[in-house]
Amino acid sequence: MKAIGFFQSFPITHPEALIARDVPRPVAAGRDLLVRIAAVSVNPVDTKVRASSARDGGDFRILGWDAVGTVEATGPDCRLFRPGDRVFYAGAIGRAGTNAEYHLVDERIVGPAPAKLSDAEAAALPLTAITAWEMLFDRLDIHKPVPGAGNALLVIGGAGGVGSMAIQLAKVLGNVTVIATASRLETQDWVRSLGADHVIDHTRPLAAQVAALGIGAPAFVFSTTQTDRHFDQIAEAIAPQGRFGLIDDPDHFDVRKLKRKSVSLHWELMFTRSIFGTDDMIEQHKLLSEVGRLVDAGRIRSTVAEHFGTITAENLRRAHGLLESGRARGKIVLEGF
Repeated sequence: MKAIGFFQSFPITHPEALIARDVPRPVAAGRDLLVRIAAVSVNPVDTKVRASSARDGGDFRILGWDAVGTVEATGPDCRLFRPGDRVFYAGAIGRAGTNAEYHLVDERIVGPAPAKLSDAEAAALPLTAITAWEMLFDRLDIHKPVPGAGNALLVIGGAGGVGSMAIQLAKVLGNVTVIATASRLETQDWVRSLGADHVIDHTRPLAAQVAALGIGAPAFVFSTTQTDRHFDQIAEAIAPQGRFGLIDDPDHFDVRKLKRKSVSLHWELMFTRSIFGTDDMIEQHKLLSEVGRLVDAGRIRSTVAEHFGTITAENLRRAHGLLESGRARGKIVLEGF
């Protein structure tokens, strides 16, 4: 089967940063599904793994952690899906990725693909939907109010893939006021179209802009990017006893600045359940199933912003380059081989 990956880390402009190869088609065992891939999307984790891998070469590594496709075969222990089912999922970071014609994935982290979306539209959703859902409802628990705080969620990096899903899920399921950050006119328009109640500029100090809204200090802050740059402003803006979550990898910030307000700190990594094989892995199947129902009911929408054509090494290099530029909004998708 065709697959796209790399042997060693190169800048994305290097012709061997991502290359195509023929590799053996995998065989489903246990609770694995063998999925024939129809479309994929590209996430920051793809670029981070590629850039941080061994410089001196090694085994061929296939990237990709978002896909929609059709179940080709099932392992003997599967009970959620059968051959012919159309599915979407984000996979597991410790296994071969989705940038291949066929892919193995544990059925407990897979959901039925939304019926009303095209393959490309559906491929944009899984990783960001899981990340946003787990942060909002499992980590920050936005259904539980913070006494005396503004019932508001501040999403830093609202126009990115995760921010775009967090805004929608918070508005549809969270009953909170959503403040999103965006710095360009097109990204500000994007987050408003997703349901953000207020938009502020993350190139300017955040705390004063939040205070000027007159809705009180937000109970919840979700930082999707550049947390180290914004941390002092977050600590100033958030309500006493508020809850702060992040998903990026800041080199350093002084967590002691949260102590005076008794602010709780929450990390989210959507791969945790699959890395450790937790007893509740099936929660990702459940939440993706619910996301699919919300999409088909017209309550949330796909966050596709760019379609880069077929799944080729050249097109994936272009997608990685756009993500690394920091100017992407929504999701980049590729479709077909």
